[in-house]
Amino acid sequence: MRLRPLTVITRTMRGVMTAVRARPKVFLTVALGVCVFNLVAPVVVLSIARKPVQHVTINPWLSRLPEYLASSDVSLRRKLEFLSNLALFWFTAENPMGVEWGFVVDVPAVVRIIFTSVLFGAYFALWFHRRDQLRHCGWTMSASRQGGVAGAVTSVLGLSAGPCSVAGCGMPLLPVLGLAFTGLPTETLKLFKEASRVATAIVLVAMTLGVAWLGWLVSATPKDDQLPPA
Repeated sequence: MRLRPLTVITRTMRGVMTAVRARPKVFLTVALGVCVFNLVAPVVVLSIARKPVQHVTINPWLSRLPEYLASSDVSLRRKLEFLSNLALFWFTAENPMGVEWGFVVDVPAVVRIIFTSVLFGAYFALWFHRRDQLRHCGWTMSASRQGGVAGAVTSVLGLSAGPCSVAGCGMPLLPVLGLAFTGLPTETLKLFKEASRVATAIVLVAMTLGVAWLGWLVSATPKDDQLPPA
């Protein structure tokens, strides 16, 4: 039987939603943890490797954002371009010469963090739900256990390689673990930057495929509603 793409997508999404509804605590805990880690880890690493954070600043221009978006004098394209580079808040530490370092959280970073958090939350909700399905059906747990280990390893690799906007270190993008080595030559920092992009792309693609596969399996297993809730 040949399945249509729309049918595959519908069944996969149904499986994802089933797992999230069955495991809301797992989903929210993982998603919140990933979100906080992405925001806090760079600041902690910079504070240890460079200098403790001294200031947290919210972009004062944000109070004018609704007025700007409602303006009819600015084209939609210019508004989107502006939002794609808008800094929301930043952490900084100073030295006698000026800024020692600064970690900037902009709109693209927030979108990436939210997407990553939801993706990881959905993956682990699916994994736990799939594990219970296998137990309920009396099947072996080896595949499910391997999936959980793979998810955990991927989580560590993805979060440690996540790119961050940083000022005062000579590079606009650096992986979290690379922030501790900002005294290295520029070419080495560029290598960190490219490795971060590749690693992040691989992690997100792998996790997306994992969510899709587990969602399909959950949806294809009968009697989902008889499984115990989280």
